[in-house]
Amino acid sequence: MSFIVEQDIEEAALDILKELGYTIYYGPSIAVDGENPKRTARDDVVLKEHLITAVRKINPPSIPTVAIEEAVKKVMRTTSAKTIVDNERFHEFLVNGVEVEIRVKDRIKGISVKLFDFEKPENNDFVAINQVTIVENGNNRRPDILLFVNGLPLGLLELKNPAAPNATIYSAFEQVQTYLAEIPSVFTYNEFVILADGTTAKIGSITSPWEWFLPWRTIDGKSRAPKTIPQLEVVLKGMCNQKVVLDLVKNFVGYQKTKKETIKVIGGYHQYHAANKAVERTVKAIGGSKKAGVVWHTQGTGKSLTMAFFVGKITRDPRMRNPSIVLLTDRNDLDDQLFNTFSDYRQIFRETPKKINNQPELKESLKISSGGIFFTTIQKFLDKKESSFELLSKRDNIVVVADEAHRTQYGLKGKISKDQKLRFGFAKYLRDALPNASFLGFTGTPIDFADKSTRAIFGDYIDIYDMHSAIEDCRVVRIFHEPKLIKLGKNEDIFKELDQDLADVTEFEEQNNREYLKSKWSKVEALVGTKTRIETIANTIVKHYELRQATQNGKALVVCMSRRICVDLHDQIKRIRPEWYHTEDTKGRIKIIMTGSASDGKAWQEHIRTKQKRREMAELFKDSDSDFKIAIVRDMWLTGFDVPALNTMYLDKPIRHHNLMQAIARVNRVYKDKQGGIVVDFVGIAEELKKAITIYTQSGGNGSPAYEIEDAIKVMMERYEVVKSIVGKFEYAKFFTGTHQEKMRVIPGLMEQVLGQAKGKERFMKNTIALTRAFSLASATPEAQQIRNDVALFQAITSAFTKTDTTQGTRSDLMDTAIKQLVSKAIEAYGVIDIYRELGVEKPEISILSDKFLDEFQKMEYKNLAYEALKKLLYEEIILRFKTNKIKSRKFSEMLEEAIRKYTNRSIDSAQVVKELIEIAKEVREAQKQGEELGLSEEEVAFYDALANNESAVDSLGEEILKKIARELTDMIKQNTSIDWKFRQSVRAKLRLMVKKLLKKYGYPPDKTQIATDLVLEQAEILSDKWVDLQYATV
Repeated sequence: MSFIVEQDIEEAALDILKELGYTIYYGPSIAVDGENPKRTARDDVVLKEHLITAVRKINPPSIPTVAIEEAVKKVMRTTSAKTIVDNERFHEFLVNGVEVEIRVKDRIKGISVKLFDFEKPENNDFVAINQVTIVENGNNRRPDILLFVNGLPLGLLELKNPAAPNATIYSAFEQVQTYLAEIPSVFTYNEFVILADGTTAKIGSITSPWEWFLPWRTIDGKSRAPKTIPQLEVVLKGMCNQKVVLDLVKNFVGYQKTKKETIKVIGGYHQYHAANKAVERTVKAIGGSKKAGVVWHTQGTGKSLTMAFFVGKITRDPRMRNPSIVLLTDRNDLDDQLFNTFSDYRQIFRETPKKINNQPELKESLKISSGGIFFTTIQKFLDKKESSFELLSKRDNIVVVADEAHRTQYGLKGKISKDQKLRFGFAKYLRDALPNASFLGFTGTPIDFADKSTRAIFGDYIDIYDMHSAIEDCRVVRIFHEPKLIKLGKNEDIFKELDQDLADVTEFEEQNNREYLKSKWSKVEALVGTKTRIETIANTIVKHYELRQATQNGKALVVCMSRRICVDLHDQIKRIRPEWYHTEDTKGRIKIIMTGSASDGKAWQEHIRTKQKRREMAELFKDSDSDFKIAIVRDMWLTGFDVPALNTMYLDKPIRHHNLMQAIARVNRVYKDKQGGIVVDFVGIAEELKKAITIYTQSGGNGSPAYEIEDAIKVMMERYEVVKSIVGKFEYAKFFTGTHQEKMRVIPGLMEQVLGQAKGKERFMKNTIALTRAFSLASATPEAQQIRNDVALFQAITSAFTKTDTTQGTRSDLMDTAIKQLVSKAIEAYGVIDIYRELGVEKPEISILSDKFLDEFQKMEYKNLAYEALKKLLYEEIILRFKTNKIKSRKFSEMLEEAIRKYTNRSIDSAQVVKELIEIAKEVREAQKQGEELGLSEEEVAFYDALANNESAVDSLGEEILKKIARELTDMIKQNTSIDWKFRQSVRAKLRLMVKKLLKKYGYPPDKTQIATDLVLEQAEILSDKWVDLQYATV
């Protein structure tokens, strides 16, 4: 029995919201026909009077009433068939106000009308309403709680009971998807959705897929809330308090446009609080040290978007006096990526971001008197002819925001260059140009404890969001290191052959600085790119990739040391798998992404593309459904490039320190049920990883940037042994090696073995799913390949068990999944495992439970398997046939549950439980005939059963009188119930009185009248939902 129900969670949420200053209303009471009507129609989603009153209050008295009314009309008007289009239009109104034109005397005057007072949250009207019934296009839906600010439904809460197995937080997500399809108007104004089940709570936007509904972990913004506090309480107090929620919806919401769709993004708690801390530190830095600090948010957690949120908010802050923002990177491709991110979310900013392409443009742009959001590379601040840079501006409201602030290029110290001139770190030239600017750094990797130059420029950490937090919040997945070292002839360690400067040779330098080609780097590149080694790597990649693809859909990135190696490796893979290659960019599985020129020769030209073409190829690679699955790169796409479906990196390039952490993080993005990213290491980065982890922990980070593939193998083998222990000594190996007859007996025998144990099915399925997830990570290892056939068989059995599961509304682990079910030749030949086939019977059409069919179950050899099949059939039959008959549904459900309980507790064995289920099945079959025998409709039978549930009433009144009462009850209740009647006490009281009068009229036993009336009203609630749905479906 459940000790908590959904209503308890709802009431708890409302209590918290009341504490936060929300006025609480009950949906039915504020409906058009409620006691306190605030809606004029059932399809109203805006509290119009609240909106008008609030807007009048927060705008200056000088704004005429006609302007207020016109603004309200504009807000309530929809302009598109697509909800997201209207949602974005409304968000523009929310942030910037509503522009209206009114006639003043003989001219037209433009006026901006505010919808919210963001400066003084207490001036706004905060309302929470539960159980609001919305009717739209014949659909009747009732969200659990809607949060209104100034009459506009900005938030939606969908709640589920954690104690009910059928009601999960995923079923809450599915419910919201139903609302989106059936009552889209409520989402025109929606800024956030909260899903909760009492223990877990997640937030997302109207376009968020399931995997991007994420937790809000803090109440005060300073520390993560203790796990003893329910997550729903944390999200309500931490995010829905009046100050935070208004700040969040104004400054931390963006819309990203892709070729396929518009994606609405709402900032996570780490982004919200980090950006706000950065704003305050920057304001403080202006009048002080000019060091605003460093934000360290681990790779893959939305660092670029946090930067955008920061810039959007700091430029609106009046204390900054319309500042100029300079966003710095140290490479052109990173500059492009960051600029593209800001361009994608341009509605966050008051002005259009500008990309600076050369030094003269830089000087001209930064000499302006105020404003501007500029993107440039730090190298543009270097004057090759001078040891200093000209002064561009003395203003103190210039903020320099550096991406990857740990880079050595940002240093201040000078050193003698090759031409015997004194050269300084680029930060020195920045200070020359902008002496009063403040500096803020963002990084995805920690600053080395010994790195004093970075702290000298930017200051200390403002905010840390480490790998442990990111993984716990499901912002990223774990990275696993899979070593497959391919030696360089006699040398085992490529890193011993390259010093740091040579390891950092870039693609641009390789292409344009021929001096490097005569260096030690060139000699090592020749060792790395020998024909024999490339052939070995190509064969390894093809084999590994195909094994990975057998278990998990995804993409792969191959990283090479030079452009020449990229081309040679591509050509070798093409020889092995010619079907992967295609001359057209939009076709074919494998492509090289690199820079180049006409001087590179004819053989390379098909791989060299313009910047625009490379941008198109990036979009193609990001598309999880495109044919482009494997990208070969030298430097491109190794930082700031997000491809959620990317799950494997093949690394054949020596990379160190921060660059290594940035590169391997490409595979840590969340995608469906992706279990982790794999980095296949051909060059031996293990020691470099250890060094990176040391820096990581010394800098205050928790968790690890990468794990070893042995960790996944260990989990896989542990789960495999657990599953095998459940299977016991049953010889399932004959399925793969035995005769046809032996194979046919393995499947039912194995299923019977599992079902014969205490909670055997549950334990088998749980551990097989965990085994499958670990296998998807370790699939290309020898250990995984040794157990591959067994895992495939266990998966097939689990799928068959899933079909007999009577739990509804939970998420299937095979739905919308990146993990594939393994296919072995034996399983493929056998076909889909079906429980009825294994039992040797044909599954009957639903409701045809004939004596012959039931007798077959009685005679079956595999009683546990027979029990599973019959239990599922009975469950479906009861749900289908008696879903609108409370008495029969309860009676047969209790009978079924009691039989299951006795079997589960081993009070009866499998043969006895099958016998009991057969008897229940026969009773169910007979009960279906009752209406025909009594001459009553299905609805009338339901009320008849409610009345006949009392034996003394049957004895005293007889069947005919009860039938007459049932018919009259059906007509009376149909005529006197409408939408939401069951939530209105006055209507319930009136109907209760009418039922009692009718029962009294026919002499129903007085001492049983109260119980009968309660049952009749419960039955009426079930049937009235059906009647109302039919009524509005025909409107």
